[in-house]
Formats: sequence, C-alpha cells, structure tokens
Amino acid sequence: MKPEHRRDIIEKLIEADIKPSSMIDISDGLSSELLHLCKNSELGCKIFEDKLPIHEQSKSASEMFRLDPSLPALNGGEDYELLFTVPIDKKEEIEKIKDISIIGYMTDKKDGKFFVPRNGQELELKAQGWNPLQEK
Repeated sequence: MKPEHRRDIIEKLIEADIKPSSMIDISDGLSSELLHLCKNSELGCKIFEDKLPIHEQSKSASEMFRLDPSLPALNGGEDYELLFTVPIDKKEEIEKIKDISIIGYMTDKKDGKFFVPRNGQELELKAQGWNPLQEK
C-alpha cells in the first residue's frame, strides 16, 4: 500500500562493487519494463516463472481472484522494485546479495523475448501493464 524506492538495493550493489549494465524501476509492470530494457539494449530475453519473487500475500490475493500469480507479477506495477542487468561474470556475486532475485537472462535480439512458465513452453513476452500514453 506504500511502495518505497529500493535505495537499499543500490547501496548493496555499490558495496559489492557491481555496476548494472542497465536498470529501470518497475512502475508499468515487469513485462513492460523488461521489453523497454530489451528495446534500449537491442537484446532479447528469457525469464522464468519459477524464478519470479512473488510474496505469499500476493499469491493468496491472486488465488482469491482465481488468477495465476505470475499474471499480476508480470503485468502489475507501481511497486518500485528495480529491474537490472549485470554482466554474466557478476552472476555469482549477485547471487550472494540478499533480496535480489535472478529471474532470467538477456539473449541475442534475434532469439526473441520469452517468458518460460513451469511447464517449460516458451511464450512470447508481451507487455500488458499500464501505458500512460495509450489512447483510450
């Protein structure tokens, strides 16, 4: 109900001497922001459902509304979490930092942009989050 910017994550990255190669806050939904990163980096991506950090309360609320919890996780927004990329050689260092989840990896642009649910079937990643510039 009261999202706060994740300055703590920035501080942890500084302490670990890790400089992200790209970063954006998740204000318009994870899928939308990830597609922004892909476009601006001229890359593709692959993210995995079983890697998404979904809070238990969010899972319970999703179940109450008969939603798969990954749907609001991909398309909700205004949570001020940070989405960022780091070079692959920083993976082990990132894994050691508390409160950071590795949800996937960037790929060559030609390999596309995919969400991989638990069944392993690759689904094209689509932005269904909020777009303030979209006409009504």
